[in-house]
Amino acid sequence: MKKGLVYRSTGSWYTVKAEGVFYTCRIKGKFRLRGIKSTNPVAVGDHVIFEVDNQTKAPKGTIVEIEKRQNYIVRKSVNLSKQTHIIASNIDQLFLLITLNNPPTFVAFIDRFLVTAEAYQIPSILVFNKLDTYTSEQIKEIDDLAAIYKKIGYRTLKISASEGHNINEIESIMKDKVSVFSGHSGVGKSTLINYLAPDLNLKTATISDQHQQGKHTTTFAEMFDLPNGMKLIDTPGIKGFGIVDMKAEEVGNYFPEFTKLKPICKFHNCLHQSEPGCAVISAFDAGKVSETRYKNYLQILKNDTTYR
Repeated sequence: MKKGLVYRSTGSWYTVKAEGVFYTCRIKGKFRLRGIKSTNPVAVGDHVIFEVDNQTKAPKGTIVEIEKRQNYIVRKSVNLSKQTHIIASNIDQLFLLITLNNPPTFVAFIDRFLVTAEAYQIPSILVFNKLDTYTSEQIKEIDDLAAIYKKIGYRTLKISASEGHNINEIESIMKDKVSVFSGHSGVGKSTLINYLAPDLNLKTATISDQHQQGKHTTTFAEMFDLPNGMKLIDTPGIKGFGIVDMKAEEVGNYFPEFTKLKPICKFHNCLHQSEPGCAVISAFDAGKVSETRYKNYLQILKNDTTYR
């Protein structure tokens, strides 16, 4: 038996690193019988125990156990609505790459992503990319959007992955940590990774002129070892981000600006919708809570919490 770390997941095969050697592993069928309602019971970032197959020349094995996860982050499975997909596990921080256009990243997507990260207690950094492509008016728009999240307490960065602008700050945040890069296809994840580690030479996405959407270049999650103790998990481009397994009364707990106000609400189980004496509604009316954030909160209550 060996202990290893999952670096790559393609659905049926897993790349596991142990003692400097990469093993190609399958999983035992019993993993799928343990009540894990996930399309991928083993995820990139998992610490696993596996049996080495001594009958082959190439390093191969069978995963027999997943060690307890520090955390993980999930989203709705794209094709199977009643199942989840584990994006990655044992994460120190999440970087969400955002572009104003080419392709557009909508605030509803940002807020759903942040709510999920908050639910799993994973710090998030918002990275506004492609700074070199924007007009002064568009940069003002980015500044206004970033200000909303800075006020809440989120760290925000403005970068140009293609020109290397502000990448040193990302490197300093990533040192000796396991980081996940996420975002829509085409926002520049691969370009940023190539700047951080040119030897990887990842394919970069092109943008569809018709729909201004990125074309997928990463089709599965994969971990990379970078200099200075950095471990990076690159994820496939995400079109939507559905909240999973969350009750309506929980959602407000994952909006940090609401959490601060909740003790002042008249009712301890306030959903911040139309209840009398709601501190969140009062703050919203006074312009102290972002209109987009509040509307996205109500939308999550309406659309996402019915999923069980």
